[in-house]
Amino acid sequence: MNIFYEEDGDIKVGHILSETPAALQIESQFGKRGKLKAANVLLRFAAPAPAEAIDAARALMTELDPDFLWEVAGTDEFGFDTLAADYWGHAPTPAEAGAIALKLHESPIFFHKKGKGRYRAAPAEILAAAKAGLERRAKEAEQRAAWVADLIAGQLPEAFAEQVFVLLHKPDKNTLLYKALDEACSKSGHSALHLFQGCGAIRKPHEFHLQGFLLEHFPKGVGFPAAAAPLAPPTDLPPADAPAFSIDDAETTEIDDAFSVIFRPDGGVRVGVHIACPALGITIDSDLDRIAGNRLSTVYMPGQKITMLPDALVGAYTLAEGRTCPALSLYVEVASDYRITAIETRVDAVNIKANLRHETLEPLFNDDTIGNPAAPNYTFRRELEWLWNFATQLEAARGKADQVQRHDYIFKIDNDRVEIKPRLRGNPIDKLVSELMILANSRWGALLDEQGVAGIYRVQGGGKVRMQLTAAPHEGLGLDHYAWSSSPLRRFVDLLNQRQIIAVAQGQSPPYAKNDTRLFAALRAFELAYDAYNEHQRRMERYWCLRWLTQEGIETRDASVIRENLIRIDGLPLVVRMTGAPTLNPNDRVRVTFGVPDLLDIEVSCQYEATLTTTLVAATEA
Repeated sequence: MNIFYEEDGDIKVGHILSETPAALQIESQFGKRGKLKAANVLLRFAAPAPAEAIDAARALMTELDPDFLWEVAGTDEFGFDTLAADYWGHAPTPAEAGAIALKLHESPIFFHKKGKGRYRAAPAEILAAAKAGLERRAKEAEQRAAWVADLIAGQLPEAFAEQVFVLLHKPDKNTLLYKALDEACSKSGHSALHLFQGCGAIRKPHEFHLQGFLLEHFPKGVGFPAAAAPLAPPTDLPPADAPAFSIDDAETTEIDDAFSVIFRPDGGVRVGVHIACPALGITIDSDLDRIAGNRLSTVYMPGQKITMLPDALVGAYTLAEGRTCPALSLYVEVASDYRITAIETRVDAVNIKANLRHETLEPLFNDDTIGNPAAPNYTFRRELEWLWNFATQLEAARGKADQVQRHDYIFKIDNDRVEIKPRLRGNPIDKLVSELMILANSRWGALLDEQGVAGIYRVQGGGKVRMQLTAAPHEGLGLDHYAWSSSPLRRFVDLLNQRQIIAVAQGQSPPYAKNDTRLFAALRAFELAYDAYNEHQRRMERYWCLRWLTQEGIETRDASVIRENLIRIDGLPLVVRMTGAPTLNPNDRVRVTFGVPDLLDIEVSCQYEATLTTTLVAATEA
């Protein structure tokens, strides 16, 4: 006896070897033997042979119209054999009954399965919706195939034009666009990035990197949402008693800090460190506060920046030349031998006499001109030279003077052309500003700690730098307290600390308690964002370095060995790995040859050419 039966979600045929009331031993049409539950049997027949029966059933099934079957099936539950008898108009042959069973089985949108061999016709509205879905999927499959063909052929489909960077950096894998792109990548053997590059969709590699960062950290765009205007700067603050000046590069618009100096008749000096005071214009939980809390920091990258605060707020509170600005001021009384004898914190109104710029100040105020009577005179020369001497004393007192000559690099981008200029770190301007900022941040951190007021501290121990809500030493700076407070226009934690310091200075209750969950949340979010922003800045600096190599046609360059095959290229903040080098020591000097930079992957091949000097030779010559 032969049978049609259901197994593993399919209809099969076989031959019965033996049976009991509950189970059968069968042999499938392919000769495989096994056990089958009796309930799974759909139809028994003596002839023809199983393989012949299933082939005939499949041939007949192709002639069956599921729409017609659905119309004649009615609304009640039925068995396939009953429908087969009605359809064929006689007792069906095994092939005819099998054809109906196969057609019902493969038409789930027309017939809902109710048991072994039993079905119910789908309601009309459900069937209509299912048909529409099938038609939609068919059209999507056709569209997807066309897109795949275009992408492989190096043509960008119009539908992809506005979605290229989203698909590369933050794709929704359920969309038809992504599925087509993924299929094209599989068939072509290329990555999505290089597939789009071949289609001409990435005209500027710089835009690819920038859009990846923006989609991750600024998915709603870099524009500011509508927000209430900041509070106007207060007009009733006590006036400071000396004009102040700031020192920044020419592109700086968020001028956070300025300095004033009063020379005492006894040889002492009163130094004022004045910090812009946006905390007076941003109320807690206001729109502006939420904006700053979401952005957390100004983002810097070569050629552009994304400010933490809107221009209206920055314009109202930046320490701009020719204005009297509200400031959080640290006044330091210094004896003639540079000992600090007294410190006071006040909120006052400071007259900003000048915004000095690095580009014009450095030729006048440098290692060669300080203390040189033959050097040209300039505004604030006496104040600057005294502050530099004071800064060297502060640095020495911390015991952390940096004896290594290092360089920072200034990137200037003009119409996609890059200029990279080295700038010696630790020059008089840098030392003056950094030491006075360290002084303010350390003293204000100590003030919060001594008063038992919550603050966000930057600490270092065991070589690791981190942010925390309890005071602890910063070993790298040689300080017991260090709380970022000097850049409230550019860093959210500085703004939070400024609110606390203002409250202490004015004898008010601080806005944040020690267990305030807002501080914990801000600290964690700031660390993550600050690291991500810095990483993006480093990536873009590396990108522009490679762009500069291409722009200038640089093929060969000297470099210093950092370790093993890792080298730092002369005149650039560029670290790469070289190939083909012998065993080298740190600080050995080598010459290398570059391949063609890959501006999408931000990599360049670098081949060792020659050793110029070794550390052993250099030490001997010294």
